[in-house]
Amino acid sequence: MTTDYYANWRNVPEKLWRWLNFSPEEIACRGDGRIRINEAALDKLQALRDRLGVPLIVHSAYRTPNYNRQVGGAKHSLHLQGAAFDISMANHDPVD
Repeated sequence: MTTDYYANWRNVPEKLWRWLNFSPEEIACRGDGRIRINEAALDKLQALRDRLGVPLIVHSAYRTPNYNRQVGGAKHSLHLQGAAFDISMANHDPVD
């Protein structure tokens, strides 16, 4: 598993970003823009998007330890490793 870290999502080289339905900005920490690219986790997220065939809204992905504390995240949250995503689908009724 390859994991890369950048001080800001704008620093991610375009040629390295291969997840077509997501942007570095979506995956970056909402607190300060830092980004940890966990390739295995992003591959799974993209595979889910491909399988569902509908847009996914990423509410939270990578979190710095400070931001994780601010939002009340678990001490050992997978968000800290860039391996967790809080997502939803627009116009989706979970009952249907």
